[in-house]
Amino acid sequence: MYIAWIGCFFTGASYSLVMPFISIYIEQLGAPSNKVEFYAGLSISLTALSAAMVAPLWGSLADRKGRKLMMIRAAAGMTITMGSLAFVPNVFWLLFMRFCNGLLSGYVPNATAMIASQAPKDKNGMALGTLATGAVAGSLIGPSLGGLLAQTVGIKNVFLVTGSILFITTLLTIFFIHEDFEPVEKKDMVSTKEVFKSIKHPKVLIGLFITTAIIQIGMTSISPILTLYVRELGGKTDNILFVSGLIVSVAGVSEFFSAPFLGKLGDRIGSQYVLLGGLILSFLFIFPMSLVQSPFQLGVCRFLLGFSTGALMPSVNTLISKITPMNGVGRIFSFNQMFTSMGQVAGPMVGSFVANGFGYRSVFIATSLLILMNITISFFNFKHQLSIRELINEFKR
Repeated sequence: MYIAWIGCFFTGASYSLVMPFISIYIEQLGAPSNKVEFYAGLSISLTALSAAMVAPLWGSLADRKGRKLMMIRAAAGMTITMGSLAFVPNVFWLLFMRFCNGLLSGYVPNATAMIASQAPKDKNGMALGTLATGAVAGSLIGPSLGGLLAQTVGIKNVFLVTGSILFITTLLTIFFIHEDFEPVEKKDMVSTKEVFKSIKHPKVLIGLFITTAIIQIGMTSISPILTLYVRELGGKTDNILFVSGLIVSVAGVSEFFSAPFLGKLGDRIGSQYVLLGGLILSFLFIFPMSLVQSPFQLGVCRFLLGFSTGALMPSVNTLISKITPMNGVGRIFSFNQMFTSMGQVAGPMVGSFVANGFGYRSVFIATSLLILMNITISFFNFKHQLSIRELINEFKR
């Protein structure tokens, strides 16, 4: 689990490493000045879109060949696609390589599926909560490290550094990850249709997929406008990028510390309670962001939000692992990854559309309404598994 954590950390860092300067790099590649923002957004969305397209294919291979092999495949593939960005001659080649990066990605979902299948069921929440902090920590340190490297070694060399990091991840996975798995012949493998039929609560699973997509939409919808919102709240300041980066990061800091604790709490009282509680708190912390009057107030809300978001995806993953048969873990988690990627594609688009039509503050109101819808879906999804009396008794014990 700890080696998988390091791999998720490096993978998360490699994704976010290029974010601070991707627009500048696109300018250097000769893109028209009036299309730089469009190409920058497209380069991010293409990766998520292509990842969604191939997730079921990689999930099927994971159930046949093992999750470790898919982790190696993802790390090695991203080593090539990220490193090659240093050599692209124009923006169209950059977009193509970003698309290929999504096609070959999948380290984190396969690591999640492997830990979910290997960890004892009563420790699943703790294990997946701890694993989730790896990618969170990587995404936290990535932007600041990327900006520092871009200034010291140059933008092109940052991609070579990123490729080297992913190559180290590949080697760590090959030599130090051990999976208890017997490869299955294609003719002997249970079909995906039969895997879904064997799930005792298919409606719960579909509800969890939808919950995953809405979580991602809610968390990414504010990303296109956050810096502009900070500028609106604080006026024109010289350190606007630093302040915006700090406000983005503080949510990850609190999430990093809360995820393992909430995972362990889910093992004790039930992950459905932790998921519902996290969604309710997310609503309570995001809605006030539409009312704040200063960047400091926004930062406080973001920090508090991290304590709730630390409960969300680990709880979803734990609940999925508990209702999924062992011979279909890879495929089920790959479908959840597909919904994750779809949410990451839709989120920024939703945020931009609402901001253009109704203003920055409306984005937080719309996001709150999405989370409120998610709370309703989750409540009906788990209504037969919720008991206030049992919850109180569990806390008393």
